[in-house]
Amino acid sequence: MRTSEIHRRFLAHFEKKAHEVVPSTSLVSNDPSILFTIAGMVPFIPYIVGTEKAPYDRAVSVQKCIRTNDIENVGRTTRHGTFFQMAGNFSFGDYFKTGAIDFSWELLTSSVDDGGFGLEPERLWITLWEQDQESYDHLVQVIGLDPARIVQLPWEESCWDTGQPGPAGSTGEWYYDRGPEYGPDAPTGRLPQWPGDERAEDRYLEIWNLVFDQFLRGPGKGKDYELLGELDQKAIDTGLGVERLAYLLQGKQNMYEIDQIFPVIEKAQELSGRRYGADAEDDVHLRIIGDHVRSALMLVGDGVRPGNEGRGYVLRRLIRRAVRSLRLLGYAEPSMPHLLPISKDLMAESYPELEADFARIAEIVYAEEETFRRTLETGTAIFDQVAKSAAADGGRVLPGDEAFKLHDTYGFPIDLTMEMAAEVGLQVDEDAFRSAMQEQRERARADAAAKKTGHTDTGLYNRLLSERGGEVPFLGYTEDTVATTVESVLVDGALVDSVQAPAQVEVVLASTPFYAESGGQLADQGSIALTGGGLVEVDDVQKPVKGLIVHRGRLVEGELAPGVSAIASIDRDRRGAIARAHTATHMVHESLREELGHGATQAGSENSPGRMRFDFRYGQAVPKSVLEQIEGRVNTLLQEELTVTDQQMPIDEAKALGAQALFGEKYGDIVRVVSIGGDWSRELCGGTHVPSTGAIGTVQLMGEASIGSGVRRVDALVGLSAYRHQAKSHALVSQLSEMLKVGSAEELPERVRSLTQRMRDMEKQLATLRGQQLQAEAGRLADSAQDVSGVRVLLHDAGEGVAAGDLRTLATDLRARLGEDAPVVVAVAGHEGGRAALVVATSAGARDLGLAAGTLLRTGAEAMGGRGGGKPDLAQGGGGEPARIAEALGAVRGAIEETRTA
Repeated sequence: MRTSEIHRRFLAHFEKKAHEVVPSTSLVSNDPSILFTIAGMVPFIPYIVGTEKAPYDRAVSVQKCIRTNDIENVGRTTRHGTFFQMAGNFSFGDYFKTGAIDFSWELLTSSVDDGGFGLEPERLWITLWEQDQESYDHLVQVIGLDPARIVQLPWEESCWDTGQPGPAGSTGEWYYDRGPEYGPDAPTGRLPQWPGDERAEDRYLEIWNLVFDQFLRGPGKGKDYELLGELDQKAIDTGLGVERLAYLLQGKQNMYEIDQIFPVIEKAQELSGRRYGADAEDDVHLRIIGDHVRSALMLVGDGVRPGNEGRGYVLRRLIRRAVRSLRLLGYAEPSMPHLLPISKDLMAESYPELEADFARIAEIVYAEEETFRRTLETGTAIFDQVAKSAAADGGRVLPGDEAFKLHDTYGFPIDLTMEMAAEVGLQVDEDAFRSAMQEQRERARADAAAKKTGHTDTGLYNRLLSERGGEVPFLGYTEDTVATTVESVLVDGALVDSVQAPAQVEVVLASTPFYAESGGQLADQGSIALTGGGLVEVDDVQKPVKGLIVHRGRLVEGELAPGVSAIASIDRDRRGAIARAHTATHMVHESLREELGHGATQAGSENSPGRMRFDFRYGQAVPKSVLEQIEGRVNTLLQEELTVTDQQMPIDEAKALGAQALFGEKYGDIVRVVSIGGDWSRELCGGTHVPSTGAIGTVQLMGEASIGSGVRRVDALVGLSAYRHQAKSHALVSQLSEMLKVGSAEELPERVRSLTQRMRDMEKQLATLRGQQLQAEAGRLADSAQDVSGVRVLLHDAGEGVAAGDLRTLATDLRARLGEDAPVVVAVAGHEGGRAALVVATSAGARDLGLAAGTLLRTGAEAMGGRGGGKPDLAQGGGGEPARIAEALGAVRGAIEETRTA
């Protein structure tokens, strides 16, 4: 049975049982605490834990999943893979244990002709919680399962929870006995764990896990917590491993040999000339290729691009491991154009969208392979040198600073360096590498969006939402002042009956005009005036759980208590400025798509008063001329007074109209579509906007830059902020025109060009004079060389104002004067702008004695607090302290003496 048929049958079986068929969500998780969707139940977690009400009582899905926490084991064992499909059925307050057991037993054991999977009933085993008598009795008395094939386990071996106070439940896990040829018999009865023997794990294959969400658990670590009672609404969530069932039904030994993966391995065999099954190490590489090519295809299909952080880094690592594995099998030409189309054809049976999107997917993957091939060509040679040096004296550790240099200079990911080091018997000093990376990481973090909420205990907010019986009405699309009532007051995360000023408070209102921060739009600010004279200054508005709008601010006057009438008023000037920025963002987005193509999709945004920031996916810098065209296009449309409208509609209808959705955002069945100029721009958006484009005024793009691999950012000023910037620019141009004595602003560029050219000419003249001075000095310096252990050594401090390039010229000139055949070492240093520089040059005669310029340079650079490197004949370093130059030159001399006397 083909894997795609397993997919289809699972959905069809439960659709007949009145389950809502829910399409797979993106591999990119909406949960901020995880990078990817790692299990089939992840999209349903809000319904299970109660943060959202499920829109259906029963559901079924086949969910795309990615797990990469054990990527090093992929290929080395037959159980580990990165991409997989998890089929599951779900119940939210509908059927419970007996229903879940019946549905699963029927599908597993029904004949293929009747729509089932046709497994032999007498080979099915199940594990249960030892106190789950209800399931045990049903299995024995109704299903007719032999009690000898029911294993009863303690809670810690047969339970599920979220890792924090909330829902928890026992599990029932179906296993299939593949027969004694795969391992020994497993024990039965009430046991501490099962099957207990590692060999038996290959025989008894876990295929379907049924989770019975029944209890409310208390606080505690691991599985050490108290069950506080039963849930008001019980739930069922299950997970069947599609790939595991596929290799069982297809008679294969492991998941790599199933129909959705093995054809890629067959192509890799053809390209490399290696045969699967002939060599254990070759098999590892072939399995890596089969797994990683499929995973890369699916990740790029869901919008991920290669990068150096987060999801992008995972994708980059998958592609590069696959490419390198094929190179290790002997094929060094581009491989993805051969492998990726095969994987696409296999997966499109279940995911037809891959066919339509393949041109974009292929472009991204092929470009990443080509980048990595260039990296390998340069970096592998450098790695070999570093590894050889590390192992020269019997060492087993590759220095962390060398690993960092491979990463920083040659683009080698640390995991690749670690893998290659392990292959030659070395370990990487990871602590030193992490230390060197710290500064770069801090810069990366500075751009990361701050997460205001994560998997914190949102129970109190959920209770407030439940007690009020629905979402807090947001009236801010049409109103900026609303008469309302205070429903709840929180201080330091706890509900209070009343609070006196001054105090930091959180307030829930019966209805509100305040927009809660979301979709890139900053929250409204304003005030809540209370009956009796109290006043809350609102600084921030958030939705800690969907549907509950919480106003955070300062009680500056009077008393605040639930039940009090209030007038909620937003800062209209701030709202107007943000609305102008938000509408401008939509216009810039559409103009970018017009100029760069529909692949330039939104990756994020921020709309603040008078300023907008728009992030989009694009693989290269946007030319300045194109930015000017985009800015011109937007400002032209502003003058046309295009109407801005919004409309609620089903999401499928919105997509059919071409409305753009934000990648990674979660939308409901009914969405709000904001349109500009009819059908010119359509986006799914819950934010506030101006009624027409003329209200924006003007938009000025301030610049464009990369913020990560494949992601660009445009910053712009909007409305009054843009006018003010233009006024300042005009004043500056007038000032420069007066200073440079030009008649008009149009003459400025030529005048600046002329002055710049004169400066360049003068710099060249100065460089020539410095070179002549150094050449004249070289003859005198050559005579000062000293004999150090049979080596002519010249150490010289050139002083202040000497550039590193001039030091390099001087060093090579002095080496030539002293002779290439004789043992000669030249070390010259200088400083400029408060930074010292050091250059070391060695002759062929010196290198024959084991004196390498790079080694001597590192010794000297470290002595003055700098760093550097180079080749055996010439090396250069810098960044040290000028006051320690003499110490650096002395260290070079000492290294020469130590080498000669060793």
